[in-house]
Amino acid sequence: MINMSKNNSSEKSRYDVVTIGETMLRFTPTGFTRLEQAAALELHVGGSESNTAVGLARLGKKVAWLSRLTDNHLGHQIVNAIASHGVDTSHVVWTKQDRIGLYFLENGTPPRASQVIYDRKDSAYSRFPADELQVDLFQAGISRWLHITGISLWLSPTSRALIARAVELAKQAQWKISFDVNHRTLLCSPSEAREFCQSYVEMADLVFLPRRDAVQLWSLDTNATDEAVMNKMLTMRSGKPTVMTLGSRGAMAADASQTFMKTVVPVEPVGRLGGGDAFSAGFLNAWLEESDLERSLRWAIASARMKYSIPGDLPIFLRSEVEKLVDGDGAETLVR
Repeated sequence: MINMSKNNSSEKSRYDVVTIGETMLRFTPTGFTRLEQAAALELHVGGSESNTAVGLARLGKKVAWLSRLTDNHLGHQIVNAIASHGVDTSHVVWTKQDRIGLYFLENGTPPRASQVIYDRKDSAYSRFPADELQVDLFQAGISRWLHITGISLWLSPTSRALIARAVELAKQAQWKISFDVNHRTLLCSPSEAREFCQSYVEMADLVFLPRRDAVQLWSLDTNATDEAVMNKMLTMRSGKPTVMTLGSRGAMAADASQTFMKTVVPVEPVGRLGGGDAFSAGFLNAWLEESDLERSLRWAIASARMKYSIPGDLPIFLRSEVEKLVDGDGAETLVR
């Protein structure tokens, strides 16, 4: 692979980040055609964790993505797409059983909302047994961070056990843990989501979540200020770094001693899917470079804004492109 950017990664670790999750094939009618009238479908590869992995790799970090895939042309298409951006996919577990997860996106325009239809039941990843994790990978010095999302918790009891084991091994190896709540209402109710992810939110070294997830999962006052919602999360997390997106209003990053809120310059999204994953990639990229909360938040928002200009799920950007936005987008940072 061509080296697309300078690499500020630690030379002491094989990887900066290891991530684990399901990646699917996405089918979308061209333009704003409805699924029931579509004569052709565009094909994309997308999954929250692999989207973040691709973003990190394109920003110059060393990343490995773990998953379980069916050993057929569809599974190999997924792996080839991810590996082409510099992500190490050599630890993927292959099986002759099960199937690849699919989803369908129907792009809408007001007043018609976009719609997603999942076809992922009994996918190879949802049946990934914890005892098939490569224990040799989860050793001290192999990686600096493990990145996981709530999506794996919503999929199946088997997937929940897998993530629990991965976190256990990562903590034993003294890796840091980042957790993106990433609630999907089509997969899991808010009450179940809270039950499944509570311990991860409390334990993780770094947490990402949208304000709507914080309000919905923890039954907070919808009229509460952003600062009040963030303070609730910080209390739950004993003041550890927490990043909360605010939709079109921007995002916040806070810990026990400081809070930063950054507004955004609106953009018309061409590829909205994967924007949150690009956001987490941008933040983690800067955090790995020992940037502070404010600087990392700038990288997160710049990465998400650049992703919105790119069709598909993957953040196919260059570090130099994102870097230009980090200080030059004209947005305001508020310190509290």
